[in-house]
Amino acid sequence: MTQNSPFVVAADIGGTHITAAVVNTHDWQVIAESTIRHSVNSHAVAKSILSAWSGPLVGVLGNGPVLARPLVGIAIPGPFDYENGISRMQGQDKYDNLYGMDIRMELAERIGVNGVDIRFINDAAAFLQGEVFAGGHNGYPKVLGLTLGTGLGSAVWERGNNAVDADLWKAPYLDSNREEYLVTRWFVREAAKHGIEVSGLRGLLALRDSHSCIHDILAEYSDHLLHFIQFFSEREASDRLIIGGNIAKAWDIFRAFNPTAFERFDIRISQLGEHASLIGAAAQFA
Repeated sequence: MTQNSPFVVAADIGGTHITAAVVNTHDWQVIAESTIRHSVNSHAVAKSILSAWSGPLVGVLGNGPVLARPLVGIAIPGPFDYENGISRMQGQDKYDNLYGMDIRMELAERIGVNGVDIRFINDAAAFLQGEVFAGGHNGYPKVLGLTLGTGLGSAVWERGNNAVDADLWKAPYLDSNREEYLVTRWFVREAAKHGIEVSGLRGLLALRDSHSCIHDILAEYSDHLLHFIQFFSEREASDRLIIGGNIAKAWDIFRAFNPTAFERFDIRISQLGEHASLIGAAAQFA
């Protein structure tokens, strides 16, 4: 691939999956037929995780446009040394076995791409960057991004600059930090207190009609989410937020517990889904 080619191979790595595709940076469109999505066991040994990540990238490189010099942009959760490609994730309920590894080198060897042509970006920053580039949100001076899933992502975009990681997952809150009250494992823990075994929010919602305590769990989550949005908004002096991630699919449920309070903010739910993170990852080469 030459440097003036519009095509970039992009990947979005989450706590349970990887999605890879080719992005056309001329029109910020994901080439749908190039997309490959695989599930990933984030608790597996390093070799298995790296194989799960490299497989879709190899598939996209083989089935997408012919690229003489492929450029690969990867959106990945933190903590991560994005400049040097070193994983710093530990105690995050995912990818502990990659801690300290040179992910750039490991992937370069597996997919046959020069290490210098692989770039990493925080997943929340990539999500927000993609929403701004392709979702029509660049008419605002400052936009905040929030992703809710196996981890808590936060990012800030200001006109004239790229989106940056706000790194608020570890901000102190109650007896721990913000992330521990806003991600999938919070629902798992709260359900377990009532003798309910689920793997996440989807399973919890499926049991709402048979367990009255689930209403209280959802209401409490709504309170934690509102508190974080207030904190984030005041910290950055902006009330424009875009929320994404799997938990955001239940936004209407959470909003209903605190409708008036949430209406104080200009909140949009992502319509681009994974495409936002793919576009943001590719934008590193724009």
